[in-house]
Amino acid sequence: MVTDADLVALPKAHLHLHLTGGMRHATLVELAQQHGVHLPERLVDDLPDDWRVLGWARFQRLYDLARGVLRSPAEIHRLVREIAEDERAAGSRWLELQVTPSGYAVRLGDLVTAMEVFCSAAADAERATGVGVRLIVAANRTRPPWEAETLARLAVRHRGDGVVGYGLSNDERAGSPEDFAKAFRLAREGGLIAVPHAGELLGARSVARTVDVLAPRRLGHGVRAVEDPSLLDVLAERAIACEVCPASNVALGVFAGHEAVPLRPLEVAGVPVVLAADDPLLFGAGLVEQYAAVRDVHGYGSGDLARLARASVIHSTMPPDLRARMLSDIDEWERAAAARMRG
Repeated sequence: MVTDADLVALPKAHLHLHLTGGMRHATLVELAQQHGVHLPERLVDDLPDDWRVLGWARFQRLYDLARGVLRSPAEIHRLVREIAEDERAAGSRWLELQVTPSGYAVRLGDLVTAMEVFCSAAADAERATGVGVRLIVAANRTRPPWEAETLARLAVRHRGDGVVGYGLSNDERAGSPEDFAKAFRLAREGGLIAVPHAGELLGARSVARTVDVLAPRRLGHGVRAVEDPSLLDVLAERAIACEVCPASNVALGVFAGHEAVPLRPLEVAGVPVVLAADDPLLFGAGLVEQYAAVRDVHGYGSGDLARLARASVIHSTMPPDLRARMLSDIDEWERAAAARMRG
């Protein structure tokens, strides 16, 4: 039996975590009190028991309220350091943290200043914790394409400062992939990987258009691709990984329960799957809890869990030497787990 302690010990990377969504609940409450921000009961309660009734619009309002407690560079530095500390405690050695500078620019000064704050915070967090921290700069698909193009240029400019990828988040029903084709071209030509959200609130056709137009290395979510077997073949052939966030999918009503999250269908089709937490502040489950759900609900054993951890490493942007060490450590974890089972 793979215990919770085993899941923590399993070396892994975390490739889909949003900045505000990674905030500790205690930090949210503290900063809200400090700045006189009134939080609704949903955010005051640490782990409400009815998150699965949360719809997208309600989720976005709560996320925006939580983001509103972040007012200064020092608070961003604190937030990123605490996130890295939590990743280390979860056995995660590498984090690709998604940030949307346009959502913080007003309080931090401007887009350029916000980007500089994020990069310096990531570097400081890595030095303090030993966890590799890199940034995915994400455009907001509810905003105009010109803003996305500005962010792409800004992200490329900071490629040497910890920015490794370019994403597209928020309500999938707003804006089409074609609207953001130029922004993603700029990012890819500048050496960043493309990691847009798709296949969450919309179905397989949205995933297919995103793949064709934005040429992603990974997909944020991508789970609705299971609705089209031919699309699964494309994802498998191109080795486009799906960042699957089970607790998020259930809470937002993408699937009725954890058992419906299509982990095995994706893997059986040959699509790489990496587990992630998305927004644990709002969904009440961090990275280890995602692995625990896969173990408990989907019956994944040590070999399956090791495979998921390997995928998180292989499909990350970490340096080759760290990738090799982590893969070796995952192999050792799997051998030890198998030995315990035999004993």
